[in-house]
Amino acid sequence: MACSPVKTREQQLAHTRQRMGEHFTPNQLLGRTHTIGCVAVEITQKCNLDCTLCYLSEHSQAVRDIPIQEVFQRLDNILLHYGPGTSVQITGGDPTLRKHSELIDIVAYANKLGLHTALFTNGIEASRALLKKLAKAGLNDVAFHVDTTQERKGYDDERSLNAIREEYIARAKGLGLMVIFNTTVHNGNFAELPMLVDFFVRHADTVSFASLQLQAETGRGEWGARNDVVDPLTVKGAIESAINKSLPWEKVRIGHSDCHSYMPTLVSNNTVYSVVDDAALFAQFIEDFKHIQTTRQDGTWRIIADYTKALLAQPRWIGLLTKAACKKLFEMRSSLIRSAGKVHKLSFFVQNFMDANGLVKERVDACSFMVMTADGPVSMCQHNAQRDDYILKPLSYTNARGQVKQYEPLSERYKGERYNGENIIPITVLSGDSPTAMSKDTNESTQQTHFTGEKAL
Repeated sequence: MACSPVKTREQQLAHTRQRMGEHFTPNQLLGRTHTIGCVAVEITQKCNLDCTLCYLSEHSQAVRDIPIQEVFQRLDNILLHYGPGTSVQITGGDPTLRKHSELIDIVAYANKLGLHTALFTNGIEASRALLKKLAKAGLNDVAFHVDTTQERKGYDDERSLNAIREEYIARAKGLGLMVIFNTTVHNGNFAELPMLVDFFVRHADTVSFASLQLQAETGRGEWGARNDVVDPLTVKGAIESAINKSLPWEKVRIGHSDCHSYMPTLVSNNTVYSVVDDAALFAQFIEDFKHIQTTRQDGTWRIIADYTKALLAQPRWIGLLTKAACKKLFEMRSSLIRSAGKVHKLSFFVQNFMDANGLVKERVDACSFMVMTADGPVSMCQHNAQRDDYILKPLSYTNARGQVKQYEPLSERYKGERYNGENIIPITVLSGDSPTAMSKDTNESTQQTHFTGEKAL
């Protein structure tokens, strides 16, 4: 179902409710507090990794970056379709391979529009210096993709990759960014999931979001479809095995029930506690307070102020929420004592992407994870399945001088060619192949090589 641009917030929400259809359940956030889960803006197709489950196209490495004016236009279209506060993934390829001054300008422009920005990167070129500049420009979140699909030299399993994860945490710490880790769950690393979950729990003081993305056969990935060992139920079971307790999944819904499962938790003394236990209470809360459209982009104090005002207008909720909070505090009492009252938020997100040859129209229509293209928003799974249709399409754009220009994705050299290891970009060689190797905060390479290996989800 196409998404047409609309003007008012209520029109945007109404359109989302229509798209959700039967999945607009009482505990569904989309159509009430959110118009969409998130929208990706791919600012480059190039990457400096070669993941075995990559969603990019065989042509991606040869595709020129779209003009920055086209990126701005796509951000404008996100605002038009979904409104302020929309979560926007600045992604690719790996966005840090774009000229850094342009990357900073893109984040600043999105921030000016009131969009909530997250940088999605494999972290190789995401130096602390660059993250500082991006945070200053208004970046809200940084999502690091680290897992064994990347086949990083010297790191043979997920446990060894924790050294890289710790380095990335150190880079982002103290910059005011929410830290996210993306992990592709596949046949080869499924057994390590409990260890990974334990890692995220132990680092919940810095890591706020763990996204577990199930193996899918799409793009130029070479490993193909997953086997029956990996599915949403087994991944949830692995999370529960790690924390040694059951979790109340599906109390909060974001999008289609076959696509995503969202579990917000609290961590105290390395012990995990669910946030939403009563689905009926949660459903009534989001219904009664759906008029509050304050988002994270507005800041914590604005959110507190708006909800305080709303609670005073509906005082019965003060008692209901106080009762629920007291019950949760009692449940957490032992951990709170041991941690001296320290509590951290850690959300788990299980993403069940579709295979390219197995798209389900109902799921595509109700998608909560879109990609903004030159022709408008497209479901992420559909975009990955038909990527060349979008990234190889020439387009007209207006440059900074007001001149209409034509963008050609491929140079004459690569038109009609497939990705063959020669139509590649030079990348910076890091000094050593360890997680502590930091790249210079510049796009001018001091040492160049031809890319032969790694790409990131």
